[in-house]
Amino acid sequence: MKIRSIETFIVPPRWLFLKITTDEGIEGWGEPVVEGRAHTVQAAVEELSDYLIDQDPLRIEDLWQTMYRAGFYRGGPILMSAIAGIDQALWDIKGKYFNAPVYQLLGGACRDAIKVYSWIGGDRPSDVGQAAKAVVEKGFTAVKMNSTEELQYVDSYDKIDATVERIAAVREAVGKDIGIGIDFHGRVHKPMAKILAKELEPYRPMFIEEPVLPENNEALKDIAAHTNIPIATGERMYSRWDFKGVLADGYVDVIQPDLSHAGGITECKKIFSMAEAYDVAVAPHCPLGPIALAACLQVDATAHNAFIQEQSLGIHYNQGSDLLDYLSDPSVFAYEDGYVRIPQGPGLGININEEQVRKMAAEGHRWRNPVWRHRDGSIAEW
Repeated sequence: MKIRSIETFIVPPRWLFLKITTDEGIEGWGEPVVEGRAHTVQAAVEELSDYLIDQDPLRIEDLWQTMYRAGFYRGGPILMSAIAGIDQALWDIKGKYFNAPVYQLLGGACRDAIKVYSWIGGDRPSDVGQAAKAVVEKGFTAVKMNSTEELQYVDSYDKIDATVERIAAVREAVGKDIGIGIDFHGRVHKPMAKILAKELEPYRPMFIEEPVLPENNEALKDIAAHTNIPIATGERMYSRWDFKGVLADGYVDVIQPDLSHAGGITECKKIFSMAEAYDVAVAPHCPLGPIALAACLQVDATAHNAFIQEQSLGIHYNQGSDLLDYLSDPSVFAYEDGYVRIPQGPGLGININEEQVRKMAAEGHRWRNPVWRHRDGSIAEW
């Protein structure tokens, strides 16, 4: 069997899909995208296709190593996201070839379902108490929210107080048993992160996410010394080499690799296993589309240390097109009591509605994240 063609589709709200077709008619789908840089990743996929056409799609490890190592310059969000989507599609093909879900080819499942959480509050969180109560009434047992708006390196305690009040409102609305993930989103610099982490302890968050930007991961030691809340990070880390340092340092409790950014199924399975050796949990990042979620679930099924899965249904980014709109059978992601079952179909376990993909690709998108500025005119972290 040989790879015959690779097509990409830029589809709303902010996604890039990929389809690989073989000479035997087996097709695989992937989701290679960097939010806000879809066209750049599309170009990277086109360049990587030179290594793939006429190759055997079942030799996934060799193709992965070729895409990664045959380029003198490697790593980073664009190249690793391009590799990730291609890798997902290759695993989809392999599963269909052997008529088995991907997790069976990775050693088999150690769980039947995984807990999921729902986003609340948007980029600038407000009315989060009512929003949290609404998703809990739908059956979710965990939520995640942005903690703050923009913060300077050293900012006012008014902003700290406002953040704490929002988290308190969520805890009051949902009770003591619902998990609350609090995303600092890299908006908070070390001086304020230490204060905020300490102030949030009474509300027993599930974790605080990206308390500082990943390029400042050395600050996690200082933050960990100021709080007993589990620290999560990793959505902007792109390979096992990026994760090696934070795992060895021992200040991270939860890693959050993104299967559409960190090299796909092949690489993230290795990252998950690395984390298990350090007794670190995994909560894969996935505010993306259905292919990315399906890839996450296939690896979650095989990973003992995966404990919760992000998903984008109803997230504030998805206005106009949502997670289920591109599936022929949306019931594959039926959430029940805060869990989603691992898809059992061959490959990634989902069926893409190609007609809808092609229709929406004609519309496309040029999604960009907001550009925020502080009152003094300087650029703020979003």
